[in-house]
Amino acid sequence: MAVPALLLAALLLLLLRPRLEQKLLYPVEYRELIGGAAQDYGIDAALLMALVFTESSFRPQSVSSVGARGLTQIMPETFEWLLGKTGEQLSLDALFEPEVSVRYGALLLRTLLDEFTLPGTALAAYHAGRGQVNRWLRDPEISPDGRRLMNIPSPDTRHYVNKVMKAYAKYEELLRDR
Repeated sequence: MAVPALLLAALLLLLLRPRLEQKLLYPVEYRELIGGAAQDYGIDAALLMALVFTESSFRPQSVSSVGARGLTQIMPETFEWLLGKTGEQLSLDALFEPEVSVRYGALLLRTLLDEFTLPGTALAAYHAGRGQVNRWLRDPEISPDGRRLMNIPSPDTRHYVNKVMKAYAKYEELLRDR
């Protein structure tokens, strides 16, 4: 009887291994917070989760080399612009508060999705800026249809978009299964 039990355990491990690896590689943190902000702004929770994972690895005190802050890595100038849209008066350090960072990251992503429609294009704007993406969209070698970026010239932005989109696919599966 020990051999069939061992075989069954080995089979279960083989079947569950990809799911376990996926859960280790793509943790699900701040689920309620991210899910609530995604719902408030009409964004897929898996996309917002992928953005937070890619931007900060769920570390609320993250500061990038260029000064972006918090879970959603918002630049100080962008935060000031977003504060102008909401009418709130918050300090820059408020971006280290998970609720503030996720809410403003969701607002920024919603704004970019409204402007650029396609998630990949909106993510490129989240990373490289709206002005840069609008310049790329006017170049037919980069965007034949003026909507989709077929060849993102910046290697960093191209890598960023690919990384978020890969995480998005993983989080769609993970969030659906929980």
